[in-house]
Amino acid sequence: MGDALRLDNEKQLLKSFYAGQQLPSPMGGFLELLRVRAGEDGKSLAIFECSASSLRYAIEIPKATRTERKKVREVKKEGDDPDCPRHGEGTRLVRAGKDLVCPLCGVAYGKV
Repeated sequence: MGDALRLDNEKQLLKSFYAGQQLPSPMGGFLELLRVRAGEDGKSLAIFECSASSLRYAIEIPKATRTERKKVREVKKEGDDPDCPRHGEGTRLVRAGKDLVCPLCGVAYGKV
């Protein structure tokens, strides 16, 4: 994580992040997404920068649940391209190696 600070209200911020809303910064202003790092354990780390103070913050994005992976498998069996279960319709999962990954949150939801 380097020098990025952790945020206290990660759960609330994740809900806003999945909904595509602007995230408020603890220093005033808002948080701008810089990058998402996918981890080998299925989790990912989103790095944000405050628009007012240029401080960097990190939010850990949890790995896919069994229910989310099952939904993706069912959509694939029907022959459709699956969307990210967290971001919703319009955010297609993309192939990254042998995994189907959300381009916004970096979480792997299934195998190709």
